[in-house]
Amino acid sequence: MRSTALARIVVGVVVERRKAKSPWLDFLWRPVSVFVGTPAAAPWTRIGEEGDAATFYAGEAAIELHRTETASYRQNLISGTPALWVVLRPTAANSSGPAFDILTVTADPSEGEALTDAGNNLVATVPMPAAILETIDSFVAEYHVERRFIKRQRDRAEPQTPGHRSEGRENNK
Repeated sequence: MRSTALARIVVGVVVERRKAKSPWLDFLWRPVSVFVGTPAAAPWTRIGEEGDAATFYAGEAAIELHRTETASYRQNLISGTPALWVVLRPTAANSSGPAFDILTVTADPSEGEALTDAGNNLVATVPMPAAILETIDSFVAEYHVERRFIKRQRDRAEPQTPGHRSEGRENNK
């Protein structure tokens, strides 16, 4: 499927794996940050460890910017705490590979919230880096068009009442 995005920001995703304090889970995973660009490291390279937590470069994703979503991007930017939504999809349970695949990274709060309803996906917000904030701010400045809200008026026609037959119809007897 071809994307309609007018701009793309390639980002690297960093996730944390922490030892769980639960008899049902071995580890807890969560996205912790994104950065602009792609490092030379392979996806799922361990990049740090502290106590019972380890961080991994999970791989790259692209934030796609669409002209029709500029109002949402603008709301995100002026919220006081601009964020990105990172969505990770669990891999097969018996897989010996990474625990998650990166599904998407988005700057659209509406899309991010909608993705929280998608079953077993892990959806979390991370702080928006300054370089991404500047790029999105420039995109909004270039493409945003203020749209006036127009309340739809109801049709004033008489409603059809149950059992009422329209004129012009003959009764079938």
